[in-house]
Amino acid sequence: MRAALLLLTLMVALPARADRVEPVRVIRPQEIIAPEDVILREGPPAGRLALDEVIGREARVALYPGRAIRAGDIGTPAVIERNQLVPLVYMHGGLRIKTEGRAMARAGAGEYVRVMNLSSRATVIGRVTASGRIEVSR
Repeated sequence: MRAALLLLTLMVALPARADRVEPVRVIRPQEIIAPEDVILREGPPAGRLALDEVIGREARVALYPGRAIRAGDIGTPAVIERNQLVPLVYMHGGLRIKTEGRAMARAGAGEYVRVMNLSSRATVIGRVTASGRIEVSR
């Protein structure tokens, strides 16, 4: 009983060790992370990202060697840039309206972004498709 209590105390007192993903070089924001840019290291867990979840993603902030990459530090690669003219599509039932808009921020496929409709000057929020089109719904 005493040994079990001592073992439990040691397990709680010691920091948890796990594999974490770290960059091997400085990765600047908006760079796509390549397989040779990252490495698995043992250390305190930081977000529990797997190597395949990091490779091919875009750095949202500067990533430095020796610091674990966290989920908020990376995102999907941008398909549209801020101020880019993009096709804006509204679909509801059989109705389809297509116009041109201006993206208010950078965004990747599947992300939501604010877009200004150039015809009406109204700002709407839509989802970015892989082709760079913005789909707006009610």
